[in-house]
Amino acid sequence: MNRFSGKITNPEYSSQQTQLGQMCGSKQLFRDRYEILRILGRGGFGITYLAKNAILPGNPLCVIKQLCPKVTNLKSWQRACDRFEKEAKTLGQLGSHSQIPLLLDYFEKDGEFYLVQEYVQGLTLAQEVRKTGPKNEAVVKQFLQELLPVLQYLHKHHVIHRDIKPQNLLRCQDDGRVVLIDFGAVKEKLAETCENSIDKTAFIGTMGFAPPEQFSLHPVYASDIYALGMTCLYLLTGKSPLEFDYDADTGEVCWQKEVNISDNFVQVLGKMLKIPLDERFKTADEAIAALSQESYLPTLNDCLTTQQLKNQTITEEENPQVYVPPVARTANAIRKWKAKLNETKSRS
Repeated sequence: MNRFSGKITNPEYSSQQTQLGQMCGSKQLFRDRYEILRILGRGGFGITYLAKNAILPGNPLCVIKQLCPKVTNLKSWQRACDRFEKEAKTLGQLGSHSQIPLLLDYFEKDGEFYLVQEYVQGLTLAQEVRKTGPKNEAVVKQFLQELLPVLQYLHKHHVIHRDIKPQNLLRCQDDGRVVLIDFGAVKEKLAETCENSIDKTAFIGTMGFAPPEQFSLHPVYASDIYALGMTCLYLLTGKSPLEFDYDADTGEVCWQKEVNISDNFVQVLGKMLKIPLDERFKTADEAIAALSQESYLPTLNDCLTTQQLKNQTITEEENPQVYVPPVARTANAIRKWKAKLNETKSRS
């Protein structure tokens, strides 16, 4: 099946000008199957629509993402088609993960590219925070434990998301899982095909959530970790990155006084948000290990002896907070038994 027509356009689009925008709310079907319901969002590279499949049983909902590359010659157009198909296939492979929307279809029509993905019903984490307020440390740790394995999965498949933020994280209404949406990789690959020099150097990401190397158009796996750290700050405070102060010397966000979290979690979050790449977690594996170690620290601290024993005759009954080794406990019990025996003999 040939998904690409070879027709070249240079669309200047708005929701009214596009075919899908004109079909919103009507019973007319796009590609003889999709009924366009409403706009979900828009950005520099296209518009996202909510639709339903009118020919499948139950008329399941889906999301149609319309991407509009600006190309004017055949060579650039073919390059755009190749990039789009390659990235769409990658998204198709990633969709086998329960926290990444399933890719249902992809195609080109009238010079514009389309991705059709499953619709995940629920609120974004940004909407959640606006509705119920900031989260506490335990909730944010749980969030990290859910999302870091997703980054682990993406990076294993050599994919950098490039646009992790609360608006791109959905909590599924049905089962509560957090789903990562709106990958920036496809947009970046299409931007690279544009003839316009401004488009060629287009920044893919969101101001404040993206680290400096991403602004320099050199994103790495650690770039996603930084964005995830900034998302944690938003969840803890309800403040977007641009609402924080920044250190004039290091460029790092000044956030420690804005949160009420344990010292151990401060260390983990701080390393996620380091500006120098050699000081930041390089992989999701490193962050997962640090978070796992951090979660056990309170338990380990409770097991450690922090007071020096003055003598081994101190019993757990006298001071329950002092750890007494088994041998010492046995010796104490023998001494106690002998003392009671001697006391009994002296009375008789």
